[in-house]
Amino acid sequence: MANVLRHLPELEGMELGYIQGLMKNMDEDQASLFAQVYRARRKDSQMILILTLLGFFGFAGLHRFILGQIGLGILYILTLGLCFIGTIVDLVNYKSLAYEYNVKMAHETLAMISNHFPNMGGGSSI
Repeated sequence: MANVLRHLPELEGMELGYIQGLMKNMDEDQASLFAQVYRARRKDSQMILILTLLGFFGFAGLHRFILGQIGLGILYILTLGLCFIGTIVDLVNYKSLAYEYNVKMAHETLAMISNHFPNMGGGSSI
């Protein structure tokens, strides 16, 4: 069983618990590879907060582009963050936006390393 905090010390809260569940059956090599790939792909909630705040200064929707939601990003740009209401809602929910994106990236990373370690078996149980 891999120690999540040793591999990914920056995780906290719900994300830490979720990743800990994903990594519970990994050996050290698998956990190290997963941590390297996941760290490169995840988004920090503080970065999402800063990008959301930029929406009040004419750059609405940047956080949506970073989260891979291109359609909503374009909509936010064209409507000034849905007249700032969408930006305010996203400001309140920035942690859940980052968490949802990171869960998606964790699943993609797990599927990717499952191909590298065929005997891992954790990729299809999610």
